[in-house]
Amino acid sequence: MEHEHFGRFDGRVAIVTGAASGIGAAVARRLAAEGAEVFVADVDGPASEAVAKGLARARPLTVDVAAPAEVERAFAEVVRRHGRLDAVVHAAGVDDPTAKEWIAEALVADRPPEVTGRLDDTAWERVVRVNLSGTFHVLRAALRVMAPRRSGAVVTIGSSSAFDAPAGYPHYAASKAGAHTLSQSVAKEAIAFGVRVNTVAPGPTETGMAARTPAALRRGFADPRVRPYATPEEIADIALFLASDEAANLVGAVLLANGGRFTV
Repeated sequence: MEHEHFGRFDGRVAIVTGAASGIGAAVARRLAAEGAEVFVADVDGPASEAVAKGLARARPLTVDVAAPAEVERAFAEVVRRHGRLDAVVHAAGVDDPTAKEWIAEALVADRPPEVTGRLDDTAWERVVRVNLSGTFHVLRAALRVMAPRRSGAVVTIGSSSAFDAPAGYPHYAASKAGAHTLSQSVAKEAIAFGVRVNTVAPGPTETGMAARTPAALRRGFADPRVRPYATPEEIADIALFLASDEAANLVGAVLLANGGRFTV
């Protein structure tokens, strides 16, 4: 189906993190279809190359958002090639499959999950390093490029888990809640320099991360009273709206996109 906003990003330069799969890949494809020069950034270099190869005006970048030097190099590469950066969509993030298994086992056994006491430092630090520190690294790099030019839009991909704080998923919920608040604080600083920062907080979405979710948990998200799992493209459409001129007055927003599972 032809996208109704074709050409919104003509002549603009964008970087998308986590762009090798899921929501990030959908965002990269949408941006390219709407005219942007897109840098497809991901920790998985071959996968980012595969996505970029299928797009017009796209270039892959291998970036671990948890490594600040890699993030700075990636943004410097964009500026070196184009002299500007107009849009950033930060979709890179990780979950914890082991914690999900523990939650699912408890659900099947009809008992409360016991996760926090079993979480080791490595599991905690991995999730926080990528989801929270990674968001800081990307926001900082974006502002260093955009603020001097008094122009730009940044969209971070959060999670509805930041609001409903699922039992047994404390590190993920905390990392996303932190990323939301981080984005909002930076948004209030950045707008004085012409840069807008906003967040999308998806609920269950059909991504590779969701595919690894245990069946018992997936069934728990199935409810005929709400929308089914979102598609990556549906979340990408919200991200592109926030990155576009149509959202000129949205600053520091966190848009909950969970299909009606709960409101805040």
